[in-house]
Amino acid sequence: MATDIPRTALVADDDDAFRLQLRIGLERAGFRVVEAASAAEAIELARAEPPDLALIDLMMERQDSGFVLAWQLGQLRPDLPVIMVTAVTGRTGMDFAAGGGAGKPWVHADAVLTKPIRFEQLERTIDTVLGARAQG
Repeated sequence: MATDIPRTALVADDDDAFRLQLRIGLERAGFRVVEAASAAEAIELARAEPPDLALIDLMMERQDSGFVLAWQLGQLRPDLPVIMVTAVTGRTGMDFAAGGGAGKPWVHADAVLTKPIRFEQLERTIDTVLGARAQG
């Protein structure tokens, strides 16, 4: 996954420990990482430093913050791959991971993963999403 020119990954999650976990894995994979603890902060960062990939949580300031953020990022940069990584299934019983992308276009994310995740799983998803965006 590493390249000569580092791609920028925007990580938006209100869980400091999870952001740190993603930062470590993404930096090892060759990404430059910018972090946001809220959806509002994430959209500001995306405007200031356009990312190549966004990894976002669903429940931040509000229970639907990730849905709104994914839509806003899509308006700002329609070509931006968005991966939602959420613990919503464990907290609410609702399973968004079964779809996303073409399966659930209202989610406005290319993929939805359920926490906890292994970085290898995330890395495969990133490769798939970036590959699909490069072809389309």
